[in-house]
Amino acid sequence: MQLDLPTLERQSKSKKSNIVNVASVPQRSPFRYPGGKTWFVPCFRDWIKGLNKKPDVLIEPFAGGGIIGLTAAFENLTSKVVLAEIDENVSYVWEAIIYDDFEKLAKNILDFDLTPDNARKTLEVNARSTISKAFQTILRNRVSHGGIMAPGAGLIKNGESGKGISSRWYPSTLAKRIRAIGLIREKLEFIHGSAFDLIPKYSGKKGAAYFIDPPYTAGGKRAGRRLYSHHSLDHEKLFSELSKVSGSVLMTYDVSDEISILAKTHGFDTSFIPMKNTHHAKMYELIIGNHLASIGQND
Repeated sequence: MQLDLPTLERQSKSKKSNIVNVASVPQRSPFRYPGGKTWFVPCFRDWIKGLNKKPDVLIEPFAGGGIIGLTAAFENLTSKVVLAEIDENVSYVWEAIIYDDFEKLAKNILDFDLTPDNARKTLEVNARSTISKAFQTILRNRVSHGGIMAPGAGLIKNGESGKGISSRWYPSTLAKRIRAIGLIREKLEFIHGSAFDLIPKYSGKKGAAYFIDPPYTAGGKRAGRRLYSHHSLDHEKLFSELSKVSGSVLMTYDVSDEISILAKTHGFDTSFIPMKNTHHAKMYELIIGNHLASIGQND
């Protein structure tokens, strides 16, 4: 039987049951990412600080906006962070910041005159350099409805307070975030590839910690197909690979009987975290992994 909100409310006995105020969390990512985990940052902090030993490296195989990996790097929660992302366009941004001229990318954002016509023309250009492609990706992310970059996503029309296409375009803020990441990039490594390319590389490393936030396509969920260009994922294979690693694992999923069964089958614990969706309705996220005592509400 599917766990619903009333059931979860009755099961709730944890002191950590308050919904996180996202405004209280440092905003470090240059992306406005659908399914982003800014709200989860305090829970992640509790989890990683609750481990017996500070991890040598944090592995984030579904980086997306990368807020968890960035938090770990900025707050010295681990010595190194390895991000991976299969989406080519998103990858250009991380490659530009971590391995290319991040200052040039920041300046391009500051200098851009955002109008609907300029945005369309810029997005239609066949960009060649990593910096240009990264700029296009950030622009598309910021001027598309809900930050959705999947094919078919339309541009913002009305936006917040009638600001239209510029309602999510904050040049100074974006440039500041990019420069800040650039200044700590020696702690970061980026791989353009799938989770299944990355996870086995560190599977025998006991000092590794994994944060896994895959696209939500399990349990019949359709959101991932609309939100992400790369939404197809073998969830059974993912759990199988993670069950083999020597390090600590933390996963987030939509509440789903299918995923709860997969978790228990592969020897992982489960917990629940309250959150609010984009319509400000209270929901619960399913937390999976090991060493979960410091976070969530036990299943």
